[in-house]
Amino acid sequence: MIPVTRAAEKLIFAALVLLPAAAFAQIFQLPTANRAIFERGGEEKYFVGTTGKSWTSGTFGGVRSGGLQMHEGIDIRCLQRDRKGEPTDPVLATADGTVVYLNAKPQLSNYGIYLILRHRVEGLEIYSLYAHLSAVRAGLKAGMTVAAGEAIATLGRTTNTRERIAPERAHLHFELNLLVNERFAVWHEKALPDQRNDHGNWNGKNFLGLDPRGIFHRQKKDGKKFSLVRFIQSQPELCRVLVRKADFPWLRRYAALVDRNPVAEKEGIAGYELSLNFNGIPVKLTPRGASEIKGKAKFQLLSVNEAEQKKNPARKLVAKKNGQWELTTPGLQLLELLTY
Repeated sequence: MIPVTRAAEKLIFAALVLLPAAAFAQIFQLPTANRAIFERGGEEKYFVGTTGKSWTSGTFGGVRSGGLQMHEGIDIRCLQRDRKGEPTDPVLATADGTVVYLNAKPQLSNYGIYLILRHRVEGLEIYSLYAHLSAVRAGLKAGMTVAAGEAIATLGRTTNTRERIAPERAHLHFELNLLVNERFAVWHEKALPDQRNDHGNWNGKNFLGLDPRGIFHRQKKDGKKFSLVRFIQSQPELCRVLVRKADFPWLRRYAALVDRNPVAEKEGIAGYELSLNFNGIPVKLTPRGASEIKGKAKFQLLSVNEAEQKKNPARKLVAKKNGQWELTTPGLQLLELLTY
């Protein structure tokens, strides 16, 4: 018998675990061994709902408080428990990436103990977030690189909320996010001086979430043809906003989402037209020349998709007042942070 080294064991284990994922060439892999998300009728085995609510309240979007409370991730049910009933599932890196932040003090966040990885996909910076962990892998630190499928933590139920996570609801809260602004900490200190910020730029308010469930299913459907850029740009538009600014961080970090415009190329860029989805993500940005811009407002609401607002009102980015649509305080605050 040929002896198997420890390194070989790891390779064999990874191959066995990741084989189903590789079959449809997914970029993002499931962050735990729970694969019921791909089973017909498997939702109750995959998602954990809030106390007394169905599994749907553990999915992404305005799924709580009658559609008015946003949940920017998915809550994944544990599969393994120890003799005391505590979860023991390994949490796996969803893609090759770099550790950018670890919060080891559960009392400092609703996320409890949480971990953030940065990934580069199709020229985009994508951040995966793993929350309510019982522990992060020993020795894991910011700046370290990890491989897709590598164990990085253990699933748990840590949080600082008044209502603790009961053992039967133990889950991994998982997010796939876009970063709003690398100057968030400075902006927060000026814009929200009365609010604590214990996590610098890695505060949850500095992220705009994509639906992981939607991404996992689209990957499986499209196979090697899957494109994250196309997935983002296919999001239904909530509204269009004109921003009178020619340069801000989002443009560089997410350049793949910027369209060409011959008029702006000829005249010079005087601002950008942003197509926002219901969660506030600028899914498409179009440069505008001076001749295409009317008015002098810093932010100008151009249009609203009323059907989408009615379907997904949780972020409250726009509202109707005296028969006219306008940007709300949360909507204006998001635009201020985006362009800071």
